[in-house]
Amino acid sequence: MADAAIEPRKSKKAAKAKSAESEAALLALAENRVAIEGVEPEIDGGRFALKRLVGEPLTISADIFCDGHDKIDAALIYGPADADPSKWSEVKFEFLVNDRWEATIRLDEPGPYRFSIIAWRDLYATWRDEAKKKRDAGKLTDLELIEARELVLKAKDSGRGAKADHKSLAKLHDKLEKMAQKGDADGQYELMQSDEVTALLEAAGTRTNLSRYPGNIPVWVDREAAGFSSWYEIFPRSQSGDVNRHGTFDDVIKRLPDIQAMGFDVLYFPPIHPIGSTNKKGKNNSLTPAPDDPGSPYAIGSKDGGHDAIHPELGSFEDFSRLIEEAKKHGLEIAIDFAIQCSPDHPWIKEHPEWFDWRPDGTIKFAENPPKKYEDIVNVHFYRGALPSIWYELRDIVLFWLNKGVRIFRVDNPHTKPFPFWEWMIAEVRKVDPGAIFLAEAFTRPKVMKRLAKVGYNQSYSYFTWRNEKWELAEYLTELTQEECAEYMRPNFFVNTPDINPIYLQTSGRPGFRTRLALAATLAGNYGVYSGFELCEFLPVPGKEEYLNSEKYEIRAFDWHAEGNIRDDVAFFNGLRRSEPALQDFRSLAFFNFWNDQILYYGKRTADRSNYLIFMVNLDPHHAQGGHFEVPLWEFGLPDDGSVVAENLVTGQPITWHGKIQHWWLNPADCPYAVFKLRPA
Repeated sequence: MADAAIEPRKSKKAAKAKSAESEAALLALAENRVAIEGVEPEIDGGRFALKRLVGEPLTISADIFCDGHDKIDAALIYGPADADPSKWSEVKFEFLVNDRWEATIRLDEPGPYRFSIIAWRDLYATWRDEAKKKRDAGKLTDLELIEARELVLKAKDSGRGAKADHKSLAKLHDKLEKMAQKGDADGQYELMQSDEVTALLEAAGTRTNLSRYPGNIPVWVDREAAGFSSWYEIFPRSQSGDVNRHGTFDDVIKRLPDIQAMGFDVLYFPPIHPIGSTNKKGKNNSLTPAPDDPGSPYAIGSKDGGHDAIHPELGSFEDFSRLIEEAKKHGLEIAIDFAIQCSPDHPWIKEHPEWFDWRPDGTIKFAENPPKKYEDIVNVHFYRGALPSIWYELRDIVLFWLNKGVRIFRVDNPHTKPFPFWEWMIAEVRKVDPGAIFLAEAFTRPKVMKRLAKVGYNQSYSYFTWRNEKWELAEYLTELTQEECAEYMRPNFFVNTPDINPIYLQTSGRPGFRTRLALAATLAGNYGVYSGFELCEFLPVPGKEEYLNSEKYEIRAFDWHAEGNIRDDVAFFNGLRRSEPALQDFRSLAFFNFWNDQILYYGKRTADRSNYLIFMVNLDPHHAQGGHFEVPLWEFGLPDDGSVVAENLVTGQPITWHGKIQHWWLNPADCPYAVFKLRPA
């Protein structure tokens, strides 16, 4: 009997709690009355960060609407990711059309940010609109004016706005009351419609049914070099000028003025670590090296150390530090290779055998990409007994070089390592230096390349190297600049690499090198040149996209001013990239009509069109090409018979074009490209 008496009381208590929980859920849902949806940009529902450079505009749009006819308003709220959202900054949305709203912000420091959207029913704006309609119709009554005074009272007690706003609202209410006592309906109406009162109630008015987008969308902000840079790649050991003497960091220092003269801002080295001797490669990747062959720098590790050591013949850490400082004086930042592979002589193999794969016979497994086998290197693995120790070790290697003054890392084959590792490691490094930059060298499947960009890579190798036809260049650049990937993936257009000697360059002669340079330097925010390109080096291993006598396997010496070089072209484009703001916005690219499939014709501009450049590039390195093209008069609000002045930046000569259809001719033997700066005549 006692149990039966107690049980109903428990049920009532549980039912009451459940009812209270249900009511709380109901009230929360009822309050969130304004719909916020279709937010753009947002990567995978906010799983990954959008990317912007410091000061670069970030425009957010969304569908924002509510039931009924009341006026609504909305704001973008944003701030550092680790800041209290209640202290975030706020910028109002602007209504576009069809319930679409938009807001633009700029973020001024590198690092992680988040944003969200709030919206509310704006009862004052609703009153203002309805009161005007009623007054214009002669139907405004005292009831509308009483409602106005109540809105002011609620605003005074809303807790929004500054103390001065609350005082102003109290004075406003008193003034309205006095007008009401005098029967001054017109005075009340005019005062409530004034700009001063509108601003006051915007700042402190009640936000009825304040609704919030459920997510805090991440944004990563980078320093400029992540999105706008010109890379020059060299092998330091080939900088002595003598094939019989291993180059040093001091030899690189001597070359800095020469590299600066071409206008580059990033100087990138393949691995600079000790090279193993086991299975060392000889010239042209042979398996029978001569005793004095230096081996491949990608076979990292020897008795002299591993990834945190310098190859002894290059110099010391003191020499490297001096190089870093001298490079800064020449406007250059040093980038190094982060290649996660080891020579069989790497110290890790004895110290941490659990980090490597071993065959049933007890031998270590060499790196393979069947049918290729790389006998001079082995790969680490990231799971089983290696997790988490190898993760910490590799992070600490990057932090080690960060401490040595390196802030840019080109990562070798990142697509063969786990995505979770990169996401974790890059985030860890950014806690120390949000200005660290990682370039993913991943010529792989498109979605894999994009995933690497999502998990944190600031720059990405691209398929540009193999895009030669007009249609495929336009198609690929449209994808990169206008589709969703533009929000998180920044391509780096390398014209060549030590691993890739493109067929186009093998067969195009000097004009082809000038063409590919023009395309890379003007289409991309980031682009890169492997040294020798400016000398039009092209000799291939027969039948392959590889360089004969590759620097990967031997020390080379070059005459950096040899006849036929295109150094002036390099300096010209790098100079334009710095002097012309239009070239510093990768996504401002637009393609225009040129009625010849061998001429790629495109433009870049600043948002206000104060700096407007157009480019014509002859993709045929063997024949002159020309035809009619459209001058983008519409971009300046000009009619088809309008006129623009086109300054030819190659020759320095101005031209006036009258009318939209003009003609141009490009002879690759003279110059395969033309660049014009436009302004209305």
